[in-house]
Amino acid sequence: MQTLDTVTPSLAGVVSSSRSAASDHASSLLAQTFASLNVENHYVWAWDNYKRVVQSLTARVGAKRLVEIGGGRDPLFNIDEIERLGVEMTVNDIAPGELAVLPSAYQTACFDVAGDPAALASCRGQFDLAFSRMVFEHVADGKKAWSNLYELLSPGGVALTFIPTLYSLPFVLNLLLPDRLAASVVKMVYAKRTDAEDPVFPAYYSWCFTDDRLNRMLSDIGYREILVLPFYGHHYYQSFPLVRDVGRWMMKHAQRNDWRAISSHAYVAVRK
Repeated sequence: MQTLDTVTPSLAGVVSSSRSAASDHASSLLAQTFASLNVENHYVWAWDNYKRVVQSLTARVGAKRLVEIGGGRDPLFNIDEIERLGVEMTVNDIAPGELAVLPSAYQTACFDVAGDPAALASCRGQFDLAFSRMVFEHVADGKKAWSNLYELLSPGGVALTFIPTLYSLPFVLNLLLPDRLAASVVKMVYAKRTDAEDPVFPAYYSWCFTDDRLNRMLSDIGYREILVLPFYGHHYYQSFPLVRDVGRWMMKHAQRNDWRAISSHAYVAVRK
């Protein structure tokens, strides 16, 4: 596994109160939550702690109705965990077949988060917390997805996405390669990935950035609080020693200096 120096990122400068002069507590809810989690800007921390982050946001917001966007056949929480959280959890996916394999105890909703807003009317304002992991890179129109997500949230509701980001080289290559070739490469790197068990979907990386462009777009939609936390490093070069060593050197410098143009992943958290 690739290792990098771990750095605790400052939350100053990554929080944007975009729409209102709300109280200090309201405008810093996201920052307070992440400050309590001792975030490290290493991709391994991002993967290992995502469930804990969702749980912390649930408690901080007092969320009772949650939706996992694109959870499909592999939702973040099992039924026992949902019961312990004491929440109503809906698992969403665009494909009925992905939801059909879930145990019947799960509550599901089949819709396209980037689709026609009219199709989401029955869910408008229904969720206190929406979250996703490795989903928004597969959305062709990221701005429309974030706009629809805004409509799904209750007043004061929070959304969190965990995304791969441009312009990390493996994801640039994934974007540029034809879909079938990109899928073949992924299956070569991850031998256990099959169409039957863990299919590879086309990736568009629409709005998968960590710079001010993303903040401005989210602010224009109406989110009153925006927090973008970049993470650095990945494991894609492990089989190529020279490339791996050069990549590790670059990532160390990017991590220490917060060079977001080559971050590899991010948490994007917003509050309605």
